[in-house]
Amino acid sequence: MAAATAARVRELIGNRPLSARSVLASALLGSDEGRLTVAELVAIASLFAISDGAARTCLWRMVSNGEVTGDDGSYALAGRLLDRRQRVDEASRFADGGAWDGTWELAIVALERRSAADRLELRKAATALHLAELREGVWIRPDNLDPHRLPAYRSVLDRQCTHFHRAVTEIGADRMRALFALDDWASDARALIDAMEAALEGNSDGSAQSIADKFALSVAVIQHLQRDPQLPAELVADRWPGDTLRHTYRRFDDVLKRRMNSAFAR
Repeated sequence: MAAATAARVRELIGNRPLSARSVLASALLGSDEGRLTVAELVAIASLFAISDGAARTCLWRMVSNGEVTGDDGSYALAGRLLDRRQRVDEASRFADGGAWDGTWELAIVALERRSAADRLELRKAATALHLAELREGVWIRPDNLDPHRLPAYRSVLDRQCTHFHRAVTEIGADRMRALFALDDWASDARALIDAMEAALEGNSDGSAQSIADKFALSVAVIQHLQRDPQLPAELVADRWPGDTLRHTYRRFDDVLKRRMNSAFAR
């Protein structure tokens, strides 16, 4: 892997240590059923030098905040984290961009006055729904996705905006690339693909540090997948790396989970 690519991957992963909440939430978000036992969560936390007590305290706080539920020695996603799991599932299974008839989806702010909290809430919801801000208060995307997707985020738009489907407009290719940051997303996707391929081809020593590094890479990939604008095939380059990123991640995730299970068994 080229030095520049490796450096960019390190930037995407982040230089700061993951917090206990980030580790535990990421583990639950990446699990098959959105549920893990206490022993599994504590073991994953230990990879990042998070003590048993700190992990259990963090889980208690997450329960108090409504982010997880605890039952029979296991914890499951709830509330905001469950909503995020829907985003992760959608991003991971998305394949072809959906059929597109050339029309657009618009969300235009209809409230005369909004608090800073309202503005932030709308920005997060619109971003989760893969809309781009054309100008202040106007969010737009090709109308190729399920209009009922991610209902919790959709309700935020419904409260603050007037929504239009099958709108007709024209946006040039250069404007499209800028609105959805297509070039940057594709470049980072290719860097993450190269990093996963290198990890799959390399000889892993099975150490806690090796597994922690791969876990951190997995988190970065999931976060990047959620930022895929999911545009119709007609509007992205022929070699758009979205599907390749998903396919590589599935292989990488399978291997990572096997290595984690083997390490915990030891």
